[in-house]
Amino acid sequence: MARMTSVPLTDDSRPVVLDRRTGPHGEVVLRRHGTLLQIIANGCFLMDTSDGRSERLLVSAALAALSGRPADAPPPDLLIGGLGVGFSLAEAAAEPRWGRIAVVEREQAILDWHRSGPLAALTAGALADPRTELLHADLAAHLAAPGPPYDALCLDVDNGPDWTVTSDNDGLYSPEGLAACRARLRPGGVLAVWSARPSEDFPRLLRNAGFADVRTREVPVARGVPDVLFLASHHLARQCA
Repeated sequence: MARMTSVPLTDDSRPVVLDRRTGPHGEVVLRRHGTLLQIIANGCFLMDTSDGRSERLLVSAALAALSGRPADAPPPDLLIGGLGVGFSLAEAAAEPRWGRIAVVEREQAILDWHRSGPLAALTAGALADPRTELLHADLAAHLAAPGPPYDALCLDVDNGPDWTVTSDNDGLYSPEGLAACRARLRPGGVLAVWSARPSEDFPRLLRNAGFADVRTREVPVARGVPDVLFLASHHLARQCA
């Protein structure tokens, strides 16, 4: 039997829980691990403040996909599904070409951590931007309800179409959920979906839901499989003469 040696833990090697909440969707925890802040949902690691490249790219790629808009068109309106640690919101608020920036987040704890908690340092400037609106709501319910259309939907609510944090998130990637996404987009609008791993079926589901120009973009990460962005466009069907 190998002998176990005791290695003293430094402050940086032991995660420290900063807040723990139990809500309608289970437990949400914010903890500090060294210099990083981490969000854990129902025991599943969601995200931390270590990188954020793919979350930022989710927003910038959606804007790039809108480059064919008329020069005299008003600034495009954006909906971000999932606030997380705030990388996507910060990216959007730093870009003056966006119009309204709505962020839908179902966890009150995450909203609180950004408004007056440890995550405020990351998004204080974005929250002060008059274009920004935080909405405490379930994303699927928000999309299915009547409301103003958007030019871009950037969705990052869990680990992706094939790896949801809670079972009720499955509906967002279902034919009905994708139809709701398309219905809330203006013609020519863009849907961008973040995923922690590839999905063979999701591009087909997007096409079946009426989206066009479906493409996949991989973003390398330090360890493990790349993050993946799915991008798709809403085009009106051509009218027969």
